[in-house]
Amino acid sequence: MSALLGLLALLAACSSPSVQNPGSLAQLAKPTAPQEYLIQPGDDLDIRFFYNPELNETQRVRPDGRIALQLVGEQDVAGHTPHEVEGQLRQSYEHELKQPEIAVILRGFGSQKAYVDGEVGHPGAVELNGGVTALQAVASTGGVKNTARLDSVIIIRRVDGHPVAVPVNLKAALEGTDFAQDVQLRPYDVVFVPRSQISDVNLFIDQYFRQNVPIPFGFGYTF
Repeated sequence: MSALLGLLALLAACSSPSVQNPGSLAQLAKPTAPQEYLIQPGDDLDIRFFYNPELNETQRVRPDGRIALQLVGEQDVAGHTPHEVEGQLRQSYEHELKQPEIAVILRGFGSQKAYVDGEVGHPGAVELNGGVTALQAVASTGGVKNTARLDSVIIIRRVDGHPVAVPVNLKAALEGTDFAQDVQLRPYDVVFVPRSQISDVNLFIDQYFRQNVPIPFGFGYTF
C-alpha cells in the first residue's frame, strides 16, 4: 500500500505544468509599436473603382491569400497593406482601363482571433472583438472542466518575433486577488488550460487500478 501511495505522489508531482524559460507578465503587457495593418485570409475587402463603379465589389480573402477580380483574375493580397494592394491593382488594370483609380477598404477582420485549448468545454478559436481577456476567452469556450488547473494557465504569444510562454494564475484573477493575471489577448495568442494534479491521479487510478485490479476502493481506502 505504501508503494502505491508513493507512486501516486510521484505522478502528482510530475503532472504540474512546466515551462522551460518562462516569460513574464511584463512581456505580455509590453506595448507593441503601431504598424500598418497587413491583410490576412478571412478579411473582407471593398474594391472601389472611382471611374468604373460597375466593377465595384466586395471580396473575402481566401485561405490561400488571394482574391479573384473581374478582368484581371487572381490577385495575391495577403501580407500586404491596403495601400500596397491599391498600387498592385492599378498596375493590373492599367491595360484594361483608361484611369484605374482604385481604393481598397477593409470592411471586416478575419484574423482577429486567439485560441483556447486544454481543459475547457469547447477548445477552439475566439473572436477578439472589442478586447477579450484570458478569462473571457475561457468562458466563451464553454468554461473550464472540473479537471482544469486555473492557477497554472499558459499563454503563448509572439513577442518581438519570438514565441514566449507565460504562466498566469487565472484562479487569482477569478477570486479577485490579482486581476493583473487576467491579461488582454492579442491576435494569435494561445491560452492553454492544463489538467490539474488531482485529476491526473484520479485518471491513473481509474485506468490502471479500478479497471484492472480487483480492489474494493469504496471500502477502507481514501485517495
